[in-house]
Amino acid sequence: MVYVCSPFSGDVVGNTANARKYSRYAVEQGYIPIAPHLLFPQFLNDNDLTEREMGLHFGNVLMSHCAEVWVFGEVMSAGMDAEIRRAKRKNYRLRYFSSGLEEVSKDA
Repeated sequence: MVYVCSPFSGDVVGNTANARKYSRYAVEQGYIPIAPHLLFPQFLNDNDLTEREMGLHFGNVLMSHCAEVWVFGEVMSAGMDAEIRRAKRKNYRLRYFSSGLEEVSKDA
């Protein structure tokens, strides 16, 4: 399983489409994608600070069960920054991909 880290807030429609594309890419690479930002906004309000924090916490729990964290795109949202900081603190393997699905770097 890999944790898909990509923007959600802002251009929600475009970012949701991108997260689906990134998740599909993970499947094509032989992984099970975990993309909490595609699941939790279905029933949690991202504009409500308490519910947003709850969703981020749920995502952190899921991240702990993933082999790697895959970071997608050229734009870094506040949520992504928090996820990356957590992954680094926990020494999870990070891989970075462009929005065009090209791997650009790795953190072991």
